Amino acid sequence: MKRGHFILVLNVIIILISIGCNLDRQDNSKASVFYTVIKITDGDTFWADDGSEKGIKIRLIGVDAPETRRTRNKEVGYYGQESKAYLAELIGGEKVRLEFDVDPTDRYGRSLAYVYKEDGTFVNAELVKNGFAMVMTVPPNVKYAEMLLALQQHARENNIGLWQQQ
Repeated sequence: MKRGHFILVLNVIIILISIGCNLDRQDNSKASVFYTVIKITDGDTFWADDGSEKGIKIRLIGVDAPETRRTRNKEVGYYGQESKAYLAELIGGEKVRLEFDVDPTDRYGRSLAYVYKEDGTFVNAELVKNGFAMVMTVPPNVKYAEMLLALQQHARENNIGLWQQQ
């Protein structure tokens, strides 16, 4: 293994261990609230049942998946359908916990969240790690930016997912 790759892998391991330790310390005093995922919009946005008529629209913090449909401003992106399908497989119909950062909503009124499955899987990180989304950091919501960048670098260097050579 090249020295640069070894250092990158070592950094990713340290970051993941650090996050795991921090997660153990977070808000153990109050019960976690889980929401059932009811609809996947695309690879970085979904709807969850919060008891309201429509539900709550969630936009994953720190990631950007390719577009799945053409809009007036954006074209369908390479790997967009695959990203949506992966998110649907990962959390469709599942219960998820939301973790918010500094800004809880975006300009479109969507809730911005880091998302965790009941088994503790960090959904935002899984998308980046497996090449179904790339990192998109929008300050002040930067809590896991370094970890996500390390995961993206690893996916990119190993031609995983949307980073595959075409």
